[in-house]
Amino acid sequence: MLAWTSPVLPNLEQDGGPLGSKITSEQSSWIASLMALGTIPGSFIAGYLGERWGRKRTALFAVVPFSIGWALVATASHVAQLYVARLIFGFALGIPFTILPMYCGEIAETSIRGALGSFLQLFITIGLLYSYAIGPFVSYTVFWILCAILPVLFFVCFVMMPESPYFLLSKGRREEAIATLAKLRSKSEGAVQKEADEMQAIIDEAFRDQVSISDLFKVKANLKALIYTCALASFQQLTGINVVLFYMQSIFIAAGTSIPTEQAPIIIGVVQVIASAITPFVVDKAGRRMLLVFSGIGETISLIALGLYFYLKEVQHADDVVAQISWLPIVALIIYISTYSVGWGPLPWAVMGEMFASNVKAKASGITVSVCWFLAFLATKFSKNLETAFGNYVLFWMFGAFCILSILFTVFLLPETKGKSLKQIQNELNGETSASLDMENGLKK
Repeated sequence: MLAWTSPVLPNLEQDGGPLGSKITSEQSSWIASLMALGTIPGSFIAGYLGERWGRKRTALFAVVPFSIGWALVATASHVAQLYVARLIFGFALGIPFTILPMYCGEIAETSIRGALGSFLQLFITIGLLYSYAIGPFVSYTVFWILCAILPVLFFVCFVMMPESPYFLLSKGRREEAIATLAKLRSKSEGAVQKEADEMQAIIDEAFRDQVSISDLFKVKANLKALIYTCALASFQQLTGINVVLFYMQSIFIAAGTSIPTEQAPIIIGVVQVIASAITPFVVDKAGRRMLLVFSGIGETISLIALGLYFYLKEVQHADDVVAQISWLPIVALIIYISTYSVGWGPLPWAVMGEMFASNVKAKASGITVSVCWFLAFLATKFSKNLETAFGNYVLFWMFGAFCILSILFTVFLLPETKGKSLKQIQNELNGETSASLDMENGLKK
Protein backbone atom coordinates (compact mmCIF):
# COMPACT_ATOMS: atom_id res chain seq x y z
CA MET A 1 0.00 0.00 0.00
CA LEU A 2 2.87 2.40 0.76
CA ALA A 3 4.52 1.92 -2.64
CA TRP A 4 1.28 1.50 -4.63
CA THR A 5 1.66 5.11 -5.78
CA SER A 6 5.09 4.57 -7.37
CA PRO A 7 3.94 2.51 -10.41
CA VAL A 8 0.32 3.76 -10.47
CA LEU A 9 0.66 7.58 -10.38
CA PRO A 10 2.76 7.92 -13.57
CA ASN A 11 0.12 5.89 -15.43
CA LEU A 12 -2.76 7.95 -14.01
CA GLU A 13 -0.94 11.13 -15.08
CA GLN A 14 -0.46 9.77 -18.62
CA ASP A 15 -3.80 8.14 -19.45
CA GLY A 16 -6.06 8.34 -16.37
CA GLY A 17 -6.54 4.56 -16.16
CA PRO A 18 -9.91 3.67 -14.65
CA LEU A 19 -10.59 7.35 -13.87
CA GLY A 20 -11.18 8.05 -17.56
CA SER A 21 -9.16 11.28 -17.64
CA LYS A 22 -5.59 12.24 -16.77
CA ILE A 23 -4.85 13.48 -13.28
CA THR A 24 -2.76 16.60 -12.69
CA SER A 25 0.52 16.80 -10.80
CA GLU A 26 -1.35 18.50 -7.92
CA GLN A 27 -3.90 15.66 -7.74
CA SER A 28 -1.06 13.16 -7.85
CA SER A 29 0.58 14.80 -4.83
CA TRP A 30 -2.70 14.61 -2.88
CA ILE A 31 -3.10 10.90 -3.67
CA ALA A 32 0.44 10.26 -2.44
CA SER A 33 0.28 12.41 0.70
CA LEU A 34 -3.24 11.92 2.09
CA MET A 35 -2.31 8.48 3.38
CA ALA A 36 0.16 10.06 5.81
CA LEU A 37 -2.54 12.47 7.05
CA GLY A 38 -4.96 9.61 7.75
CA THR A 39 -2.37 7.92 9.95
CA ILE A 40 -2.70 10.62 12.63
CA PRO A 41 -6.21 9.70 13.92
CA GLY A 42 -5.43 6.05 13.21
CA SER A 43 -2.48 6.02 15.58
CA PHE A 44 -4.43 7.59 18.47
CA ILE A 45 -7.36 5.22 18.03
CA ALA A 46 -4.94 2.30 17.79
CA GLY A 47 -3.33 3.34 21.08
CA TYR A 48 -6.75 3.54 22.76
CA LEU A 49 -7.89 0.20 21.37
CA GLY A 50 -4.54 -1.37 22.28
CA GLU A 51 -5.22 -0.59 25.93
CA ARG A 52 -8.89 -1.64 25.81
CA TRP A 53 -8.93 -4.62 23.45
CA GLY A 54 -5.31 -5.76 23.73
CA ARG A 55 -2.45 -5.68 21.26
CA LYS A 56 -3.52 -8.78 19.34
CA ARG A 57 -7.16 -7.94 18.70
CA THR A 58 -6.30 -4.36 17.71
CA ALA A 59 -3.70 -5.58 15.20
CA LEU A 60 -6.26 -8.00 13.73
CA PHE A 61 -8.81 -5.18 13.44
CA ALA A 62 -6.49 -3.44 10.94
CA VAL A 63 -7.73 -5.82 8.23
CA VAL A 64 -11.09 -3.98 8.22
CA PRO A 65 -9.91 -0.50 7.11
CA PHE A 66 -7.31 -2.05 4.80
CA SER A 67 -10.05 -4.03 3.03
CA ILE A 68 -12.31 -0.95 2.78
CA GLY A 69 -9.42 1.01 1.25
CA TRP A 70 -8.76 -1.61 -1.42
CA ALA A 71 -12.48 -1.84 -2.22
CA LEU A 72 -12.50 1.92 -2.87
CA VAL A 73 -9.39 1.65 -5.06
CA ALA A 74 -11.04 -1.19 -6.99
CA THR A 75 -14.22 0.76 -7.78
CA ALA A 76 -12.69 4.26 -8.22
CA SER A 77 -14.09 6.23 -11.16
CA HIS A 78 -13.19 9.69 -9.82
CA VAL A 79 -10.00 11.00 -8.22
CA ALA A 80 -11.94 11.99 -5.06
CA GLN A 81 -12.58 8.30 -4.35
CA LEU A 82 -8.83 7.66 -4.41
CA TYR A 83 -8.39 10.53 -1.94
CA VAL A 84 -10.82 8.82 0.45
CA ALA A 85 -9.15 5.44 -0.09
CA ARG A 86 -5.72 6.87 0.76
CA LEU A 87 -7.07 8.52 3.93
CA ILE A 88 -8.54 5.18 5.02
CA PHE A 89 -5.25 3.45 4.21
CA GLY A 90 -3.54 5.97 6.46
CA PHE A 91 -5.96 5.19 9.28
CA ALA A 92 -5.24 1.48 8.77
CA LEU A 93 -1.47 2.06 8.69
CA GLY A 94 -1.60 3.83 12.06
CA ILE A 95 -2.61 0.53 13.68
CA PRO A 96 0.47 -1.62 12.93
CA PHE A 97 2.87 1.32 13.35
CA THR A 98 1.46 1.89 16.85
CA ILE A 99 0.72 -1.66 17.98
CA LEU A 100 3.56 -3.75 16.55
CA PRO A 101 6.43 -1.92 18.35
CA MET A 102 4.46 -2.26 21.59
CA TYR A 103 3.76 -5.94 20.96
CA CYS A 104 7.35 -6.77 19.98
CA GLY A 105 8.77 -4.85 22.94
CA GLU A 106 6.49 -6.76 25.33
CA ILE A 107 6.95 -10.33 24.06
CA ALA A 108 10.72 -10.19 23.45
CA GLU A 109 13.52 -11.14 25.81
CA THR A 110 15.99 -8.29 26.39
CA SER A 111 18.75 -10.00 24.40
CA ILE A 112 16.71 -10.04 21.15
CA ARG A 113 14.38 -7.08 21.71
CA GLY A 114 16.25 -4.80 19.30
CA ALA A 115 16.38 -7.48 16.61
CA LEU A 116 12.68 -8.28 16.89
CA GLY A 117 11.74 -4.60 16.86
CA SER A 118 13.74 -4.02 13.68
CA PHE A 119 11.83 -6.71 11.76
CA LEU A 120 9.05 -4.15 11.21
CA GLN A 121 11.25 -2.25 8.75
CA LEU A 122 12.40 -5.48 7.04
CA PHE A 123 8.86 -6.53 6.21
CA ILE A 124 7.91 -3.02 5.14
CA THR A 125 10.70 -3.24 2.56
CA ILE A 126 9.43 -6.63 1.38
CA GLY A 127 6.03 -5.00 0.83
CA LEU A 128 7.63 -2.12 -1.07
CA LEU A 129 9.54 -4.54 -3.31
CA TYR A 130 6.29 -6.45 -3.88
CA SER A 131 4.72 -3.27 -5.30
CA TYR A 132 7.79 -2.20 -7.29
CA ALA A 133 8.19 -5.64 -8.86
CA ILE A 134 4.52 -6.23 -9.77
CA GLY A 135 2.93 -2.80 -10.32
CA PRO A 136 4.61 -1.71 -13.58
CA PHE A 137 3.91 -5.02 -15.33
CA VAL A 138 0.24 -5.76 -14.56
CA SER A 139 -3.04 -3.94 -15.02
CA TYR A 140 -4.58 -1.61 -12.44
CA THR A 141 -7.14 -4.29 -11.51
CA VAL A 142 -4.68 -7.15 -11.12
CA PHE A 143 -2.40 -4.94 -9.03
CA TRP A 144 -5.04 -3.97 -6.45
CA ILE A 145 -6.18 -7.61 -6.15
CA LEU A 146 -2.64 -8.78 -5.45
CA CYS A 147 -2.24 -6.01 -2.84
CA ALA A 148 -5.61 -6.64 -1.16
CA ILE A 149 -4.75 -10.30 -0.56
CA LEU A 150 -1.98 -9.40 1.92
CA PRO A 151 -4.10 -8.05 4.84
CA VAL A 152 -6.24 -11.18 4.62
CA LEU A 153 -3.15 -13.40 4.80
CA PHE A 154 -1.95 -11.38 7.82
CA PHE A 155 -5.27 -11.98 9.61
CA VAL A 156 -5.12 -15.75 8.97
CA CYS A 157 -1.54 -15.96 10.29
CA PHE A 158 -1.69 -13.56 13.23
CA VAL A 159 -4.94 -14.91 14.68
CA MET A 160 -2.86 -17.87 15.95
CA MET A 161 -0.39 -15.64 17.83
CA PRO A 162 -0.62 -15.12 21.62
CA GLU A 163 -1.62 -11.87 23.32
CA SER A 164 1.05 -9.76 25.01
CA PRO A 165 1.81 -11.10 28.52
CA TYR A 166 2.14 -7.50 29.77
CA PHE A 167 -1.41 -6.75 28.64
CA LEU A 168 -2.77 -9.95 30.20
CA LEU A 169 -1.06 -9.21 33.53
CA SER A 170 -2.35 -5.62 33.49
CA LYS A 171 -5.89 -7.03 33.22
CA GLY A 172 -5.38 -9.49 36.09
CA ARG A 173 -5.27 -12.54 33.79
CA ARG A 174 -2.16 -14.06 35.37
CA GLU A 175 -2.74 -17.69 34.38
CA GLU A 176 -3.14 -16.72 30.72
CA ALA A 177 -0.04 -14.53 30.93
CA ILE A 178 2.06 -17.37 32.36
CA ALA A 179 0.79 -19.79 29.70
CA THR A 180 1.65 -17.21 27.01
CA LEU A 181 5.13 -16.63 28.45
CA ALA A 182 5.76 -20.37 28.56
CA LYS A 183 4.78 -20.61 24.90
CA LEU A 184 6.91 -17.63 23.88
CA ARG A 185 9.98 -18.84 25.81
CA SER A 186 9.53 -22.56 25.02
CA LYS A 187 9.75 -23.30 28.75
CA SER A 188 7.51 -24.82 31.38
CA GLU A 189 5.06 -22.59 33.24
CA GLY A 190 7.13 -23.01 36.41
CA ALA A 191 10.26 -21.78 34.64
CA VAL A 192 8.66 -18.48 33.66
CA GLN A 193 7.15 -17.62 37.07
CA LYS A 194 10.09 -15.37 37.98
CA GLU A 195 9.85 -13.40 34.72
CA ALA A 196 6.09 -13.07 35.22
CA ASP A 197 6.71 -11.71 38.73
CA GLU A 198 9.17 -9.15 37.35
CA MET A 199 6.63 -8.06 34.71
CA GLN A 200 3.94 -7.83 37.38
CA ALA A 201 6.17 -5.65 39.56
CA ILE A 202 6.77 -3.25 36.65
CA ILE A 203 3.04 -3.13 35.90
CA ASP A 204 2.08 -2.63 39.57
CA GLU A 205 4.55 0.23 39.86
CA ALA A 206 3.38 1.78 36.61
CA PHE A 207 -0.32 1.51 37.40
CA ARG A 208 -0.07 2.60 41.03
CA ASP A 209 -1.53 5.98 40.11
CA GLN A 210 -4.27 6.65 37.59
CA VAL A 211 -2.52 7.56 34.35
CA SER A 212 -3.71 10.27 32.01
CA ILE A 213 -2.11 11.73 28.92
CA SER A 214 -0.85 14.63 31.07
CA ASP A 215 1.47 12.15 32.85
CA LEU A 216 3.48 11.99 29.65
CA PHE A 217 4.46 15.60 30.30
CA LYS A 218 4.54 15.64 34.12
CA VAL A 219 6.80 12.63 34.72
CA LYS A 220 10.42 13.36 33.78
CA ALA A 221 11.18 9.91 32.33
CA ASN A 222 8.02 9.92 30.21
CA LEU A 223 8.63 13.43 28.87
CA LYS A 224 12.25 12.73 27.95
CA ALA A 225 11.28 9.43 26.29
CA LEU A 226 8.55 11.24 24.34
CA ILE A 227 10.97 13.95 23.19
CA TYR A 228 13.54 11.38 22.10
CA THR A 229 11.07 9.17 20.21
CA CYS A 230 9.31 12.14 18.55
CA ALA A 231 12.71 13.48 17.48
CA LEU A 232 13.65 10.08 16.05
CA ALA A 233 10.37 9.85 14.15
CA SER A 234 10.76 13.44 12.91
CA PHE A 235 14.27 12.91 11.57
CA GLN A 236 13.14 9.67 9.94
CA GLN A 237 10.65 11.63 7.82
CA LEU A 238 12.64 14.86 7.35
CA THR A 239 15.42 12.89 5.67
CA GLY A 240 12.99 12.46 2.77
CA ILE A 241 12.29 8.74 2.79
CA ASN A 242 8.62 8.84 1.87
CA VAL A 243 9.22 11.34 -0.94
CA VAL A 244 11.71 8.86 -2.39
CA LEU A 245 9.44 5.83 -1.89
CA PHE A 246 6.18 7.38 -3.13
CA TYR A 247 7.75 9.04 -6.17
CA MET A 248 10.49 6.48 -6.94
CA GLN A 249 9.50 5.93 -10.56
CA SER A 250 8.92 9.65 -11.14
CA ILE A 251 12.43 10.43 -9.81
CA PHE A 252 13.99 8.07 -12.33
CA ILE A 253 11.88 9.53 -15.14
CA ALA A 254 13.05 13.05 -14.18
CA ALA A 255 16.67 11.90 -13.91
CA GLY A 256 16.56 10.42 -17.40
CA THR A 257 18.91 7.54 -16.52
CA SER A 258 19.89 4.84 -18.98
CA ILE A 259 18.26 2.16 -16.79
CA PRO A 260 14.58 1.46 -17.65
CA THR A 261 12.34 3.34 -15.21
CA GLU A 262 10.29 0.19 -14.46
CA GLN A 263 13.38 -1.78 -13.44
CA ALA A 264 15.23 0.85 -11.39
CA PRO A 265 12.75 0.80 -8.43
CA ILE A 266 13.02 -3.01 -8.34
CA ILE A 267 16.81 -2.74 -7.96
CA ILE A 268 16.33 -0.21 -5.15
CA GLY A 269 13.69 -2.45 -3.52
CA VAL A 270 16.02 -5.47 -3.51
CA VAL A 271 18.81 -3.39 -1.96
CA GLN A 272 16.39 -2.15 0.70
CA VAL A 273 15.33 -5.68 1.65
CA ILE A 274 18.93 -6.88 1.90
CA ALA A 275 19.99 -3.87 3.99
CA SER A 276 16.97 -4.21 6.30
CA ALA A 277 17.78 -7.90 6.80
CA ILE A 278 21.22 -6.95 8.18
CA THR A 279 19.89 -4.81 11.04
CA PRO A 280 18.33 -7.60 13.19
CA PHE A 281 21.72 -9.35 13.31
CA VAL A 282 23.80 -6.32 14.34
CA VAL A 283 21.46 -4.02 16.30
CA ASP A 284 21.95 -5.77 19.65
CA LYS A 285 25.73 -5.90 19.17
CA ALA A 286 26.56 -2.55 17.60
CA GLY A 287 23.93 -0.57 19.52
CA ARG A 288 21.28 1.87 18.35
CA ARG A 289 23.38 5.04 18.32
CA MET A 290 26.23 3.70 16.20
CA LEU A 291 23.84 2.40 13.53
CA LEU A 292 21.91 5.69 13.49
CA VAL A 293 25.11 7.71 12.97
CA PHE A 294 26.29 5.36 10.22
CA SER A 295 22.85 5.58 8.60
CA GLY A 296 22.81 9.39 8.79
CA ILE A 297 26.26 9.71 7.19
CA GLY A 298 25.28 7.44 4.30
CA GLU A 299 22.04 9.34 3.72
CA THR A 300 23.85 12.70 3.77
CA ILE A 301 26.46 11.67 1.18
CA SER A 302 23.88 10.13 -1.17
CA LEU A 303 21.44 13.06 -1.00
CA ILE A 304 24.21 15.58 -1.66
CA ALA A 305 25.29 13.51 -4.69
CA LEU A 306 21.71 13.23 -5.96
CA GLY A 307 21.23 16.98 -5.55
CA LEU A 308 24.47 17.61 -7.44
CA TYR A 309 23.26 15.49 -10.36
CA PHE A 310 20.01 17.45 -10.65
CA TYR A 311 21.91 20.77 -10.21
CA LEU A 312 24.12 19.92 -13.18
CA LYS A 313 21.08 18.80 -15.17
CA GLU A 314 18.56 21.53 -14.31
CA VAL A 315 20.72 24.62 -13.62
CA GLN A 316 24.04 24.16 -15.40
CA HIS A 317 22.51 22.19 -18.31
CA ALA A 318 25.80 20.32 -18.46
CA ASP A 319 24.43 17.63 -20.76
CA ASP A 320 27.83 16.08 -21.52
CA VAL A 321 28.69 15.71 -17.83
CA VAL A 322 25.19 14.43 -17.01
CA ALA A 323 25.47 11.83 -19.76
CA GLN A 324 28.77 10.61 -18.31
CA ILE A 325 27.32 10.25 -14.80
CA SER A 326 23.91 8.86 -15.79
CA TRP A 327 24.62 6.05 -13.33
CA LEU A 328 24.76 8.46 -10.36
CA PRO A 329 21.01 8.64 -9.46
CA ILE A 330 20.62 4.90 -9.05
CA VAL A 331 23.93 4.52 -7.17
CA ALA A 332 23.03 7.44 -4.87
CA LEU A 333 19.57 6.00 -4.21
CA ILE A 334 21.04 2.54 -3.53
CA ILE A 335 23.38 4.08 -0.92
CA TYR A 336 20.54 6.20 0.49
CA ILE A 337 18.05 3.34 0.77
CA SER A 338 20.54 0.79 2.11
CA THR A 339 21.92 3.07 4.83
CA TYR A 340 18.41 4.28 5.75
CA SER A 341 17.25 0.67 6.07
CA VAL A 342 20.09 -0.20 8.45
CA GLY A 343 19.44 2.67 10.89
CA TRP A 344 16.83 5.40 10.51
CA GLY A 345 14.25 3.01 9.04
CA PRO A 346 13.89 0.38 11.80
CA LEU A 347 15.47 1.91 14.90
CA PRO A 348 13.01 4.73 15.75
CA TRP A 349 10.30 2.06 16.11
CA ALA A 350 12.55 -0.32 18.04
CA VAL A 351 13.52 2.47 20.49
CA MET A 352 9.87 3.53 20.83
CA GLY A 353 9.05 -0.01 21.97
CA GLU A 354 11.85 0.12 24.56
CA MET A 355 11.65 3.53 26.25
CA PHE A 356 8.12 3.77 27.69
CA ALA A 357 6.57 2.12 30.73
CA SER A 358 3.55 -0.08 30.00
CA ASN A 359 1.03 2.39 31.45
CA VAL A 360 1.94 5.18 29.02
CA LYS A 361 3.20 3.16 26.04
CA ALA A 362 -0.05 3.21 24.07
CA LYS A 363 -0.59 6.97 24.51
CA ALA A 364 3.05 7.79 23.79
CA SER A 365 3.11 5.55 20.72
CA GLY A 366 0.03 7.31 19.36
CA ILE A 367 1.68 10.73 19.72
CA THR A 368 4.99 9.57 18.21
CA VAL A 369 3.35 7.91 15.22
CA SER A 370 1.17 10.99 14.67
CA VAL A 371 4.22 13.29 14.64
CA CYS A 372 5.95 10.92 12.23
CA TRP A 373 3.13 10.79 9.71
CA PHE A 374 2.16 14.46 9.96
CA LEU A 375 5.69 15.31 8.87
CA ALA A 376 5.46 12.59 6.22
CA PHE A 377 2.33 14.33 4.90
CA LEU A 378 4.03 17.74 4.79
CA ALA A 379 7.14 16.34 3.10
CA THR A 380 5.20 14.29 0.55
CA LYS A 381 2.56 16.89 -0.29
CA PHE A 382 4.76 19.93 -0.58
CA SER A 383 7.85 18.31 -2.08
CA LYS A 384 6.18 18.67 -5.49
CA ASN A 385 5.69 22.39 -4.84
CA LEU A 386 9.32 22.81 -3.71
CA GLU A 387 10.50 20.86 -6.74
CA THR A 388 8.49 23.12 -9.07
CA ALA A 389 9.58 26.34 -7.34
CA PHE A 390 13.27 25.61 -6.70
CA GLY A 391 14.18 22.39 -8.53
CA ASN A 392 14.96 18.81 -7.51
CA TYR A 393 18.46 19.68 -6.35
CA VAL A 394 17.21 22.07 -3.62
CA LEU A 395 14.78 19.40 -2.40
CA PHE A 396 17.48 16.76 -2.01
CA TRP A 397 19.98 19.15 -0.43
CA MET A 398 17.31 20.23 2.08
CA PHE A 399 16.78 16.61 3.11
CA GLY A 400 20.57 16.22 3.31
CA ALA A 401 20.73 19.12 5.80
CA PHE A 402 18.22 17.33 8.04
CA CYS A 403 20.40 14.20 7.84
CA ILE A 404 23.31 16.22 9.24
CA LEU A 405 21.08 17.43 12.10
CA SER A 406 20.03 13.82 12.79
CA ILE A 407 23.69 12.82 13.23
CA LEU A 408 24.29 15.67 15.70
CA PHE A 409 21.15 14.74 17.65
CA THR A 410 22.23 11.10 17.91
CA VAL A 411 25.80 11.89 18.96
CA PHE A 412 25.06 14.55 21.56
CA LEU A 413 21.55 13.85 22.92
CA LEU A 414 20.19 10.34 22.33
CA PRO A 415 20.83 7.78 25.12
CA GLU A 416 21.79 4.19 24.23
CA THR A 417 19.20 1.48 25.07
CA LYS A 418 21.19 -1.58 23.98
CA GLY A 419 21.12 -4.40 26.53
CA LYS A 420 19.23 -2.37 29.16
CA SER A 421 16.07 -3.41 30.95
CA LEU A 422 13.02 -1.14 31.03
CA LYS A 423 13.86 -0.22 34.64
CA GLN A 424 17.44 0.75 33.74
CA ILE A 425 16.21 2.87 30.81
CA GLN A 426 13.60 4.57 33.01
CA ASN A 427 16.19 5.26 35.72
CA GLU A 428 18.53 6.81 33.17
CA LEU A 429 15.74 8.99 31.78
CA ASN A 430 15.01 10.15 35.32
CA GLY A 431 18.64 11.26 35.60
CA GLU A 432 19.67 8.52 38.04
CA THR A 433 23.20 7.29 37.33
CA SER A 434 24.34 3.80 38.19
CA ALA A 435 26.55 5.26 40.93
CA SER A 436 23.66 7.08 42.59
CA LEU A 437 21.51 3.94 42.39
CA ASP A 438 24.25 1.86 44.03
CA MET A 439 24.58 4.45 46.83
CA GLU A 440 20.81 4.43 47.34
CA ASN A 441 20.76 0.65 47.56
CA GLY A 442 23.67 0.74 50.03
CA LEU A 443 21.81 3.17 52.30
CA LYS A 444 18.74 0.91 52.24
CA LYS A 445 20.87 -2.01 53.37
